[in-house]
Amino acid sequence: MNILTLIVFLPTLGALLCLFVPKSQVRAVALAASFLTFIVSLSLFGTFFGGGPEGDPDVFGADYGTLHHITRTPWIVGNSFTIEYYLGIDGLGFPLLILTTLIGFLSCWASWNFDSWKINKGVRAYFILFLLLETGMLGVFVALDFFLFYIFWEVMLLPMYFLIGVWGGPRREYAAIKFFLFTLAGSVLMLVAIVAMYFYSDAAIAAEAARLGTEGIASGYRGDGTVISNGTFDLIELAMNPTIQAYFGAKTTLFLGIRFAPLMFIALFIGFAIKLPSVPFHTWLPDAHVEAPTPISMILAGVLLKMGGYGFLRVCYPIFPAGAEVWAYTLAMVGVVSIIYGALCAMAQTDFKKLVAYSSISHMGYVLLGIAVMTTAGIQGAMFQMLAHGISSPMCFFLVGVIYDRAHHREINRFGGLWLTMPRYGTLATIGFFASLGLPALCGFIGEVWVLLGTFDAGTKFAWAYPTAIVAAFGVVLTAGYILWLIRRVYLGKEREEYKGYTDATGRETMILIPMAILCIAMGILPAQTVFNFTNGTLDNILTHVSQTIAMLM
Repeated sequence: MNILTLIVFLPTLGALLCLFVPKSQVRAVALAASFLTFIVSLSLFGTFFGGGPEGDPDVFGADYGTLHHITRTPWIVGNSFTIEYYLGIDGLGFPLLILTTLIGFLSCWASWNFDSWKINKGVRAYFILFLLLETGMLGVFVALDFFLFYIFWEVMLLPMYFLIGVWGGPRREYAAIKFFLFTLAGSVLMLVAIVAMYFYSDAAIAAEAARLGTEGIASGYRGDGTVISNGTFDLIELAMNPTIQAYFGAKTTLFLGIRFAPLMFIALFIGFAIKLPSVPFHTWLPDAHVEAPTPISMILAGVLLKMGGYGFLRVCYPIFPAGAEVWAYTLAMVGVVSIIYGALCAMAQTDFKKLVAYSSISHMGYVLLGIAVMTTAGIQGAMFQMLAHGISSPMCFFLVGVIYDRAHHREINRFGGLWLTMPRYGTLATIGFFASLGLPALCGFIGEVWVLLGTFDAGTKFAWAYPTAIVAAFGVVLTAGYILWLIRRVYLGKEREEYKGYTDATGRETMILIPMAILCIAMGILPAQTVFNFTNGTLDNILTHVSQTIAMLM
């Protein structure tokens, strides 16, 4: 069995086992399934180490733009279309896959605290939905057929809806429905784009076949010369086939009377921006985070938000470079507004969890800005920021959950002196929140700095880049303001009498926090060894392709 198939469907197998084991064993089976998925995913490191000549482990990046562990077979075949079960992995999907299996395992372990997270009802259903959610997330990062990608994208929707709506807080139904409607609206736009791309790729191949005098042949060809029947859902083919790229990007190619590439780009952008989330598509996020159980908030912040950025890099930019050029200024402005708006909203919060939720909007704004400017440093910084936020944000949400477990409230102004009461918890909390702040030598610093450097670098081709970078840099100051304010109010100061009896972080809580704390430090001190060596080859290939295609179409 292909290793990617095994990784994607191991959680589903665990969900099936949860149907049949006694209720007392359900959480152990779920934890074992998520842990085994994580362990198996670690074997993929062997693929990416030794990428240099003769497998030299000290030479990185030689083949990171190449897909690995490919499995490809027809799945749904019709008279005019073929949907393939097509999986593969490269330097874009690999780190996000590892992030998903790690946060999935830690979140599953966090779910053992039944009473505090309100997971004391429907335990079997909770863990089945949790594992199905993990399968959907993993599938998104390895699916290379766009229709299969869309199916995995939709698989996530219902489990998350029920996990929030059944096991969430007092306003859980409202938050779940809001999440469902926003995500569904984005999915509809994505589906329209998928269908349009399929038939327009068919038209591109047919037009080229006619030009070459092969009208009698019912199929065209791939970029490598092999035959392709009709249109295609293949994400790599859609991006790399010069015939399709020329047809998609041509000013004469129209959809509903509007130029095809910019229209499809913005439709897909909205679908992915809802998940990122970017202003003004962000309003579902604070409600979902506040009402979701702590383990689901960890998954939501650590993995689901990253799917928006992944969609930009896997679909929008490689397939529609012409659209990226047209919308560059708009997207950069949306990114900057998200940075500043999210930080200001976080600064205004008195609810501990809502502050962390709004900080995610600000941090993910850097991701959009870095991608929008289309520079090497910008796109590398955006990827690093996604992974750094994928570690620090779940850590922060779990830290909120730990204190909520004891205090049964999240009012920042009612806390104080918790570091004295809970020294182990306070130390780990400082690492997590300083990583979110962007303190040098912690993971949050590298991504933000790279994005700002990339934005300044874009000044040679975009007149708006310099002022944009200056405004975005002000977001760093705002972030420092609300994080330091939070730490002073919650963890420093005089020890309050009502909290003196609180127990420090338990062994289980500490073991959940330590891996994330270690990664926060390791990614900040060794960014190349932990992230860049695995991602930059693929990212550079994407950027080169985008730049060359834009130049060809001008």
